[in-house]
Amino acid sequence: MREVVLDTETTGLEPDGGHRIVEIGAVELVNHVPTGRVFHTYLNPERDMPQDALLVHGLTTAFLLEQPVFAEVVDELLAFLDFDRDGIPAPARLIAHNAGFDIAFLNMELARLGRPPLGPERILDTLLLARQSFPNAPNSLEALCRRFNVDGTARTLHGALLDSHLLADCYLMLIGGRQPDLGFIVQTEQASVVLIRERTARPPRPHAPSPEELAAHRAFLERLENPVWLA
Repeated sequence: MREVVLDTETTGLEPDGGHRIVEIGAVELVNHVPTGRVFHTYLNPERDMPQDALLVHGLTTAFLLEQPVFAEVVDELLAFLDFDRDGIPAPARLIAHNAGFDIAFLNMELARLGRPPLGPERILDTLLLARQSFPNAPNSLEALCRRFNVDGTARTLHGALLDSHLLADCYLMLIGGRQPDLGFIVQTEQASVVLIRERTARPPRPHAPSPEELAAHRAFLERLENPVWLA
């Protein structure tokens, strides 16, 4: 099963209010295991950066002017979401924290280009998952990192790729652990391969001891002083 954990940074909170995406980060999981394959891009929002958004992610208008617009990366993004490493169609389940926010912005950008939206049937919201597991408790990404001892010390500002990695770790803990299938990951330059260790069982031991074992046991007992086993 392919899953993609994703996050976005934006110029504001309202996609219908003229705000745009400025960064997309995504991390691929296969059978709940990170493969090492990621998607990341900054985007030129074709508008200014409000001060309150700048304080969240630190992405300036000057920096973003040098980045591609969404139309220039949309094909690469959709290929990452819908195809595996070998180019075989494998639409991923999309995982995001407060997913309605990120998906609304992505669908707004897709609509601007006449592309079909990302359907709700493929979305999993980890905020809802966390609220089900920990009702009445803080369930922000920061709170989940603290709860699961996920190291978020590098997160001085919001960043889409870093937050996707952190969320992937938290998501795997939410569903029961980093590697629920007891697999092991081997990274290669071309692919991330999941190896399942096979248990090799030794042949069953005969129930009764051999004559040699009985003789050795008898000799051992005879060296003991008044062993109760010989009474």
